Amino acid sequence: MTARNRNLSALLAFGFVLAIAGWSYMSGGTVRVLMDGAAGLGDSGQALDALRAALDRWGRLAPVVYVAAVVIEVLVAPIPGTLLYAPAGALFGGLMGGTLSLIGNTIGAAIACGVGSALGEDALARRVEGTKAAQYQDAIRARGLWVVILLRINPLTSSDIVSYVAGAVGVPVWRVALGTFIGMAPLCYAQAYLAEQIFEVLPGAVYVLVVAGLVYVAALVVWLTRK
Repeated sequence: MTARNRNLSALLAFGFVLAIAGWSYMSGGTVRVLMDGAAGLGDSGQALDALRAALDRWGRLAPVVYVAAVVIEVLVAPIPGTLLYAPAGALFGGLMGGTLSLIGNTIGAAIACGVGSALGEDALARRVEGTKAAQYQDAIRARGLWVVILLRINPLTSSDIVSYVAGAVGVPVWRVALGTFIGMAPLCYAQAYLAEQIFEVLPGAVYVLVVAGLVYVAALVVWLTRK
C-alpha cells in the first residue's frame, strides 16, 4: 500500500469513527454518557452506572462496542478515558477489561498516527502550537518509539495528541501502535482492576497490582535509558 493510500485509509477510518460518535451522541448512546460524564453532569457514580447500562444492552457484542468506544475516546479529546477503563473491570473482569482497553487504545493510536501523517507536520503544528505536544515534536522525531513509550507510561504526559504528532513528523504507524501498547498496558490494567467491584471482591489484589506496576515502570525506564 502506498503512502497516499495509507493516508486516505486513515482519514476514512477517522471520518467513520466521528460519524459513529456523532450518531451515538445524538441517540443518547455510550458517547453521550461519556460526554455528560466529562462535563460533570451528575456524580461519578451515576456516570459509571449509566455507562455499564449502555454497554450491557449490547449483550455479546458489548466487548466490540467497548473497544469502539475506547477508539472514539482516543480520537475525540473531550472524552475522559478514566470513565471507560474502570467500568471495564466491572463489566468484563480485570484481565479482559484491561485487554479490551489496551486494544482500543492501540487501534485508536494507529488511526491518529495515520491522520497526523495525512495532515502533515505544518498543518498539525498550527493545531498543537502552545500545547505540551508541541514540546515533544523534536524528541518524537528523533526517537519515535521510545519517546511514545515513555510519554504513554507517565499519566501526566499520556496525551492522545502524541499519536497525531508522531504521524505528522514521520514516525511509522506500527511504532506508534507498539509504543502505545507497551506504554499504556500498566494504566489500562490498573484502572480495570481498580474498578469498584474488584475492590470489594479482591481488595488485596490492588496492592499486588500497584507493586507490579511500579516494578514494570522502573524496569522499562532503566532498559530504555540504556539504549
